[in-house]
Formats: sequence, C-alpha cells, structure tokens
Amino acid sequence: MSTSSSALSVTRGRPVPLGATVLDRGTQFALFSRHATAVSLLLFEDAATAEPTAEISLDRTHHRTGDIWHVLARGVGPGWCYLYRVDGPFAPRHGHRFDAQRLLFDPYAKAFTGAMPARRRAAELPSEQPRCVVVDTAFNWRDDRHPRHPLHRSVVYEVHARGFTAHPSAGRTQPGTFLGLCERIPHLRSLGVTAVELLPVHESDEYAPGGAADPDAAPLVNYWGYNPIGLFAPKRRYSAATEPGGQVTEFKQMVRELHAAGIEIILDMVFNHSPEGDAAGPTLSYRGLDNSIYYLLDPGDRSRYLDFTGCRNTLNCNHPVVRRMIIDCLHYWVVEMHVDGFRFDLASVLGRDRSGNLSANTPILEQIGEDPVLRDTKIIAEAWDAAGAYQVGKFPGDRWAELNDRFRNDVRRFWRGDGTAAALATRLAGSADLYQGNGRRPAHSINFITCHDGFTLHDLVSYAAKHNHANGEGNRDGSDHNLSANHGVEGPTDDAAIGAVRLRQSKNLLATLFLSLGTPLLLGGDELARTQRGNNNAYCHDNELSWFDWTPTAAGNELSRFCRALTALRATHPALHRDAFYPDPSPGDDGVRWYAAGGGAPDWEQEQSCLAACLSNPAGDLYLILNAATRDRPFAVPAAPHGGAWRRTIDTALPPPDDISPLETGLLITPQESYDADARSLVLLAASPDLGR
Repeated sequence: MSTSSSALSVTRGRPVPLGATVLDRGTQFALFSRHATAVSLLLFEDAATAEPTAEISLDRTHHRTGDIWHVLARGVGPGWCYLYRVDGPFAPRHGHRFDAQRLLFDPYAKAFTGAMPARRRAAELPSEQPRCVVVDTAFNWRDDRHPRHPLHRSVVYEVHARGFTAHPSAGRTQPGTFLGLCERIPHLRSLGVTAVELLPVHESDEYAPGGAADPDAAPLVNYWGYNPIGLFAPKRRYSAATEPGGQVTEFKQMVRELHAAGIEIILDMVFNHSPEGDAAGPTLSYRGLDNSIYYLLDPGDRSRYLDFTGCRNTLNCNHPVVRRMIIDCLHYWVVEMHVDGFRFDLASVLGRDRSGNLSANTPILEQIGEDPVLRDTKIIAEAWDAAGAYQVGKFPGDRWAELNDRFRNDVRRFWRGDGTAAALATRLAGSADLYQGNGRRPAHSINFITCHDGFTLHDLVSYAAKHNHANGEGNRDGSDHNLSANHGVEGPTDDAAIGAVRLRQSKNLLATLFLSLGTPLLLGGDELARTQRGNNNAYCHDNELSWFDWTPTAAGNELSRFCRALTALRATHPALHRDAFYPDPSPGDDGVRWYAAGGGAPDWEQEQSCLAACLSNPAGDLYLILNAATRDRPFAVPAAPHGGAWRRTIDTALPPPDDISPLETGLLITPQESYDADARSLVLLAASPDLGR
C-alpha cells in the first residue's frame, strides 16, 4: 500500500456485502472479478483531491475469497471517493479484456461525484475520472409508509426527474432536481395520479454513443439516461446537494415527500446493456472487471458482443453473478431507498439465456417475480427488445405487468379513422386476448397512448410525420410508424377550426385511456399540451425541447382540467377500475354489452368508426359512445340495466365545462331516445337508481 495519510490502515475485510460499506471501524470494500490477476483500490480523501490519497494493492492470499476481492480500510468514511484498477489477461477471443491502465467504477457504488467528461483520452487519469463515493446510508425516514395502491386502482405518471422542473417557467427554487420535483407534488395530487414513474435516475454516461452530433461541436447528451454506469446510484446532476453523496439523501427526501402525499415511485431500470458498447467503446466498469461474465458474447468468436439492445452489447442477465447483481440492486432500491416498483427497459433481454436464445423459463424472470422482498412492489416489463423478441402478453407468472403497445396502436388507429371497432373493443375491455389466458387480470395491461419514446399527445394530433432534424442524424432516427395525424396543417397553426379538432382528439384519446380496463399510464406533460415540435425521439435534448414549459396556455389549461375530472371519475366509479375481465357472454349484470350506432349488435367484420358499449354495474351503469367518423351520427340509447335516468357525463364535442361533468349533475337523457354524437367525439352517459330522482 502506498499512502500519504498516516491515519489510514487496512485489514483483510470480508467478501460480503459487495460494494463499499461503512462500518464503525472504517469502510469495507468488496468487488467481484473471477479472472483478474491483480486488483488495486484507489482512495481519494475527498472529491477535490486530484491524485489518490492511497492506492491499495489487494493481496491474492489475504484479500480474496473465491471470486471476491475485499479489504477493510480503517480511517475511510463517508465522503471519501474510490476507483479500481484491475489487471488480468487481454485475450479477446477468450472473452477477456483486462486493462490495468483503466480506472474502473464499482458496479455496486451508491453514488458518483459526477458525469463522464464529454471528451475522453485513451486512458483516463484520476484527475479527470468521476469517482465512486463512500455513502453513509443513515436517514430519518420518520413514519414513511409505502402507499401500496392496488394496481387496478393505480394511475401512473411517466416523467423525467430533471425535465419536470428544469425550465425557467417552473419557478422552482431547486430546478431540475429531486427537490424540484417535490415542489410540484401539488400538481401531481391535483391530477389524481397514484404513482410517478421516473425515467432512469441512476448514474449514466451522458456521452455514450448516440445522437450523432458534429464531432467538432458540443456533443448531444443522452438526456433520457438509458446508458447506466451506476445502477445503485442516484444521478448527481439531478440533485441540489453539494457534498459528495448528497444526492442519496436528496432522493430519499423526494421519496418521503411523495409517500406523504400518497404517491408511489416507480423507477425505470436498465439491466439490458451498458454504455461500454462493443470492442471499440470505452472501458468503464464491467468490461474491465470481467468481460466474459458480464456480457453475452458470440459463442463462435468471444471477441464479438451479442447485441439484442441496439446499443452494441447485452448484459448476461442470466449468469448467476449478474442475476445476483440485479436482485441486489432491486433490493437496495426497495429496502434502502423505499421505492415502490420498477419498469424494466427492454425486458425481453431478461428472457435470453446465456447463449442469447429467448426462453420463457429463464431464472431471472422467475426470481424477480417470486422474490419475497419484492413481493409488494410493482414490476412492469417493456416486453420486447431490439432484436425482434416481442413478448407482450407472454411474461411468466401473475406478477409481471406489461406496457401494452397494442392498446396504444389500436386506440390511435381508431381515432385517426383507419382502425376497427373490434380492435378498440378488445382494448377497452382490458385486452383479454393478451392477458386472460395465462391467469393475469386487466390491470396487468399498462395502457398508454403516448410515452417518452415517441410523440407527445399534442404532437400526435399535430404532425403527420416526425421532425427529428435537431438530433443530428438526418431525420433517420425515431419511429416512422406513429399513427398520427395533423388534421390539415403540419405543426403549429392559427386556424381555429384545426385547433379545435386537435383539442377534441386529445380529449378523445385521454378519455379512452381512462375509461378502459387496465392500468392507465399518462405521459407527463400531456395534460399541459406539451410539445416537442414534432420530434419523436428527443432522447438527446437536455434543453427546452424536452423540458416542461409551465407557461399557461388555453389548450394546456383545458386539458389539465379535463384530466383531473377523468381521474376523479375513474377513481369513484367501480365499473372503471374493476379487477376482472368481463364475463363472456355478458349476463347483463356486472358486464359489458356492445352496440352499433343504431342500437343493434355491431357487425365486427365491417364496423370501423363507430361503437357503443353499456357497462353494467350494480353501483351504476355507464353507456359509452365513440364516434371516430368525420360526420355526426345519432346513437340509440338503451335503458339503464339497473334502472335510473342517464345523465351526460362526457361529451368531448362540447365546450368547457359541459365537456365533462360530475356524475350527479350532467344533463338528463331520456332512455330510448337517440343521442347525436358529433364527428370525432366521445360521449359517456352515467346512470344509477338514484340519479334523476
């Protein structure tokens, strides 16, 4: 050991737990590497120290147990920083890429000093490299409790932790931070959301390959955060704290405040790839620690990486060592950070075995679903990957919910005018075609119209094509399959008629989302009519293109009011959050009956643009009318199955406040008379034995 600190000494330490653990007598460090021949721990007394305070060479005899290298450093405590230097064979054809010149991050680090530099040298220097931080995990949680909303009573709000309050219009005292998000909790509560789903908040490499900016210009950043280098570590840039590791405390403060407001927190986790890329990419952690263990490699040529993610590498998620890291990571966020659930990015990668083959019985999927610590958490799969594995409706067991892109596509098609009533009915009824056969329930379908990846709701009804030129890739990136429409003019317009159609279509899409069986996910900002100016892949813009603009607008005010009324309606009416599929065939009570506009049964083979449904429930019946046609249509109105008078609750063609009314105050509609539904409108009638008396 070489050191300039006389107070620092080392002893053998223990092989568990992995990472840096603060003890009464110092800090223990433990790191996995099976094939390393030498490991050194570089310690920095504080974040500002340019050169290591000490470099400790771990002895293979005294500081290694099995595949774990470990040491107890006395005199080292919270606020100290560290990196590793690991040596071993450089034999790419055997999967080994050790390089003792590289300084490496600890995969179990709980905090980092900052982000990677935009410009990198061939070998990182201690003065340039961000560092892992030794963190004191003590925190006063007070009486913090997990809200534990049932999935079928949940409304999820997807948002970027920084972009939520980074814009000057947010008027926050700590803009773009976890504390800044706390200051917007009243807005979240007013919307009636039960869970905030944050885009990745773990430490990430913002300058990993992506956004092809001019190499001589300021590089674009990976703003969304899907390039993790520290899966256990909240991102330093999202914190107002100035002390090393302060972001951990600030994240906990945010969780505590959200829980106090009855709001859960769900994290978007990226276990499928790293920013190290292929052989030409940077060596930051996994590659330099044990490349052959952490990555899926081509069995025929282990110098080549298997890529099922579109990011030039794939983590070996079903290797026991990587599985342990994933479970340890999830446990940490739940037990130490009090997180309520997870959304798994490109989760089909978790279903690939150690040869890269897709399997329904891979250990990690079952382990996550059956893990006793995670039993009360929400687990949501993005049930596909970038190599063609599409598994919506196929994730195993009764614990996995899934993002349902079939819902998104079928609803978009219907309201654009080129879908079918049959497809829409299937999605309204909870997507039984996907979830009923394997024992799951409607709530396992995470329904969404828009999410971070694609158009915002405003842009979905304002642009017929993507406009991604600002990404620097010649408008080649981003999906061309948007199922969008501009309704007469591409992009912004002063034409009041076009603006009215766009607003009505936005309401139609939102109402369909919240009136369908399943768990609704609302893209943050859609309630404000947020625009990305037609960019459907704004992953590389940490600027006003992506940030929330809180400046009040007429459309934003109207959509916010409409959203608040929708979530309130969904929360109070049992028919809208039922936890079971409808009986087939419907017996009339507690079921659904479908109608054509004229009152008879729909012709499922022919009908495209019109549909009606009577949702029968002892607590109150609902009659839903959907007219996606470009002309007005009269719809027959049946008698309410449980009696009582119908009252108009929603009509998206009407001006506010008549477009959505409380259940007990809407306009009375006489049973058996027809209701004239305007072109491109959604109508909801509500009845109970007490209404109208």
